[in-house]
Amino acid sequence: MNNNRSIVHMDLDTFFVSCERLLDSRLNGKPVLIGGTSDRGVVAACSYEARKFGVHSAMPMRLAKQLCPEAIVLRGNSGVYTKFSETVTDVIKEQVPLYEKTSIDEFYIDLTGMDQFFGCHKLASELRQRIIRETGLPISFGLSMNKTVSKIATGEAKPNNEIRILSGNEKPFLAPLSVRKIPMVGNVTYKALCDLGVKRIQTVQEMPMALMQKVLGKNGLSIWQKANGIDNSPVVQYHERKSISTERTFNIDTTDVAKLKGIVIAMAENLAYQLRRGHKLTACVTFKIRYSDFQTYTQQQRIPYSAMDHSLIPVVLDLYNKLYNRRLLVRLVGVKFSHLVEGGHQVNLFEDDEKLLHLSQAIDKMRERYGDRAVVNAAGMEAKSISRWNPFTGEPPPLLANRRQ
Repeated sequence: MNNNRSIVHMDLDTFFVSCERLLDSRLNGKPVLIGGTSDRGVVAACSYEARKFGVHSAMPMRLAKQLCPEAIVLRGNSGVYTKFSETVTDVIKEQVPLYEKTSIDEFYIDLTGMDQFFGCHKLASELRQRIIRETGLPISFGLSMNKTVSKIATGEAKPNNEIRILSGNEKPFLAPLSVRKIPMVGNVTYKALCDLGVKRIQTVQEMPMALMQKVLGKNGLSIWQKANGIDNSPVVQYHERKSISTERTFNIDTTDVAKLKGIVIAMAENLAYQLRRGHKLTACVTFKIRYSDFQTYTQQQRIPYSAMDHSLIPVVLDLYNKLYNRRLLVRLVGVKFSHLVEGGHQVNLFEDDEKLLHLSQAIDKMRERYGDRAVVNAAGMEAKSISRWNPFTGEPPPLLANRRQ
């Protein structure tokens, strides 16, 4: 492992809430919840004042309001948050040689070698102060020799602070912390570790690597390495997408056949347009459906490489017809295109209709000029909330997470 690296992890504190407070100072110091406002909604973000009542992100909004009745509930605005995020990104882009934006409010920065000129900790501190000064948003960071330790350090630095872990101090810093602090340790893995009597990172550090691998497989090996402060993953500025997808969870479970079919068509149409805009082709179509009893089914089909509506929509509808049970209420539907490659549509002399190709090109030009939904399939006109972001810019999705559960 390279002990000379200097990796900074920066995270905007309660980002959505902080943005709302900049827009409305009356929210300062008050418990704020952001996410789905209906009974089916979940918490996308919450202020520290709300967390004191036991509220956390991804919690059902109904439960959060029971725990904190005086909380102010906001639906949120992804467009506003995206603009604030872009402002922070621009500041970082000006100051550092290499950065990776992993979410709308989270960044990794590689300052390796900057000690020769300026001082990594000094540079990171001044960058943090500049972000606070120019945007008004609170931000925390952790500095160490790798991504894992820096990310955990940021969590310990919050709210609105900074921590530097000197080389050689990674294991002592991690030892007293809960294993939940390790990235990639979710509820299932945490329960499995607790069943083994493992609750602190120090216990993992003291366990043989082979034992962790035997109990948890490949995942166990990765957890052992992270617990010991070992992580050689690089800071990568641009991530090539391997797939694109979209899902729709209904406020009220439905058996409305026309509504379901329209939304499925709208999702497929939107994703196909994103493929063409990004000069990509897909070779695998997946459809997902979840019923009111939370039974979830997915089915996929390999196809010749394509990005055309008239090739993809029939495949999606065919998968939908195979999985849809008319007797059950539907909670969620989703469409995914994977096995993506760079390229344009290869005209098939025997199957492609020249009129359809010209029509598709004309529609795409109108969308580029007037917006993604300037021209849509009539069957999908009621699908108002289909994603409109470009997934091939290297930027993470700007949309609010966990709107509904």
